[in-house]
Amino acid sequence: MLRVAVIGSGPSGVYTAQSLIEQQAVPDIEVYVLDRLPCPYGLVRYGVAPDHEKIKSLQNNLRTVLEHPRVHFLGNVEVGAPGLGVAELREIFHAVVFCVGAATDRHLGIPGEELPGSHPATEFVAWYSAHPDAAAVRFTLAARSAIVIGVGNVAVDVARMLSRGAAELATTDMPQGPLGALADSRVEDVWMVGRRGPSQAKFTTKELRELGSLPGTEVRVRPEELALDPAYLDPGELPAVGRRNVEVLRGWAERPTAATTPVGRRIHLRFFLRPAEVLGDATGVRAVRFERTAPDGQGGVRGTGEFEDIEGQLVLRSVGYRGTPQPGLPFDEATGTVPHLAGRVLRDGAPLPGVYVAGWIKRGPTGVIGTNRPCAKETAHSLLADAGTLADREPAEDPVAALARAGQRPVRWPGWLAIEAAEAEWGHGLGRGTVKLADWEGLLDAARSAGVNG
Repeated sequence: MLRVAVIGSGPSGVYTAQSLIEQQAVPDIEVYVLDRLPCPYGLVRYGVAPDHEKIKSLQNNLRTVLEHPRVHFLGNVEVGAPGLGVAELREIFHAVVFCVGAATDRHLGIPGEELPGSHPATEFVAWYSAHPDAAAVRFTLAARSAIVIGVGNVAVDVARMLSRGAAELATTDMPQGPLGALADSRVEDVWMVGRRGPSQAKFTTKELRELGSLPGTEVRVRPEELALDPAYLDPGELPAVGRRNVEVLRGWAERPTAATTPVGRRIHLRFFLRPAEVLGDATGVRAVRFERTAPDGQGGVRGTGEFEDIEGQLVLRSVGYRGTPQPGLPFDEATGTVPHLAGRVLRDGAPLPGVYVAGWIKRGPTGVIGTNRPCAKETAHSLLADAGTLADREPAEDPVAALARAGQRPVRWPGWLAIEAAEAEWGHGLGRGTVKLADWEGLLDAARSAGVNG
């Protein structure tokens, strides 16, 4: 029997487990999916916006894998804690696959970035998604104007959440605290700002179009900014997504200026503005100073020396994710990834026996959820090719017992089902559907109601 630990229960981790159990070359393989959180599904649970129910339904597909007889979910396991590093994991398992994603946000590197009221968008997403690490975070949304720096899908999600009415979100699993804050929100203007042109924005067309369908919200774009982008004027050479995005933006730019329906909020899409400084003081932010940019003729932009201040009392920085070093593994600071060859972790150019990577920590924060499938298959193929060497030794004891000896208290699958039941009950008591538990204590208490360690 080959015993494999997969670290991380998001899509890359679950797809890795699926690739391992569905192959025929090593039929007696057992996969243990370990996660720091007591809940599975990673960013599908804690990164997908609550109103994107179709994408969140992907949890049902991931559940099918995690309920396979030869796949074992073990949540609330802190890999890297004392007594549970790579060496200890290799004593418990024949192989270890790290699928830990990219956990931190990139920084702007500008003055004022850390002023009160300036936050990474990841923190805002964690707050409205009920991530237990964000239980102490509070967003009052007393700002009249909010600035979202970035033009990717996360930025669009954040802008949409700031603009969507609380009544519309009451049918989702959003926790009560954020829902109440959105109900009391005073935000009237949301500015989503990119340093390059519309043809280079990273949002998908579906996400972009959703901004234009929000009740009582008007999307505003500036035709003169769109026209600065040569590819906007002649989109024929753009990829399909880029062409569709240009089409949507062109429609907004060319529509009549007179509003036909009452407008409660405005979303301003701005381009060719590079953040230079967050303005404010110890009491909070008051604006962001942007330098106007222009195409440099080589796919990038250059500064023009002209500046514009956009007023805002809330700043959310959404300029990408970044991987973090994993204890005991080599790490490439430049790319935020673990060096590898087809998923095999490399130390000084040589494979580290029995240690693999998949997902964002392998390739960087790129692609969509489905991109994780071929990435996971490649890593699984490498691991299975090494199976003969990996199986030369027999791990000493049962994984759950070994983890307990290392000071961990794993939450098993019945514990997760107990969390689901508690969230359904909590939502029913509030007159809503399922509502997420938003703190560690509540999650672990619910899990342990299923029995010892869940």
